[in-house]
Amino acid sequence: MQKFFFLMTVLSIISLGIVFLWEQIPIIKETAHAILDPTAGALISWNVTGGTLILFFIIALFMTIIQKFTVDQKTLREMKAEQKEISKELQQYRDNPEKALEVNKRSMKIMGDIMSMTMKSSFITMIPLILLFRWFSDVFTALGDPIFFGFINWFWLYLISVLVFGGILRKAFKMA
Repeated sequence: MQKFFFLMTVLSIISLGIVFLWEQIPIIKETAHAILDPTAGALISWNVTGGTLILFFIIALFMTIIQKFTVDQKTLREMKAEQKEISKELQQYRDNPEKALEVNKRSMKIMGDIMSMTMKSSFITMIPLILLFRWFSDVFTALGDPIFFGFINWFWLYLISVLVFGGILRKAFKMA
């Protein structure tokens, strides 16, 4: 668990460095733009809404594939099933605080195991996503901060799109 928190701390510091040094260290920004402008930028230039949605789908696909292959899906399914059973058991002992506490301890251990197992994919995707977010911020600022579907900015469109696309893709890939 210490290794997990250490790695998460290091990645968080690197990510914050990218965010705060984006303008101060030109090579970070220039490299991201050199890679993304001719590819992702071309999609957005083609059609702001359509291109953006296609990019968000690609991001969701990338994240789903990374999660599929970095997480043991069989073990995760088993752990989630065990967590469901523990929830049912917890309901039975809601009038018995001692038993409920004992069951809750088991639940917390499984939830921690699930979290550490699923965070592996976050370690892989965190820095690329931070770079993409900074790039999106630059691109959409240059475009005058477009409003999608008449009421939503790019960040909220991203969150909604990735949740929807991710859910569909996880079902398609038969993930836990």
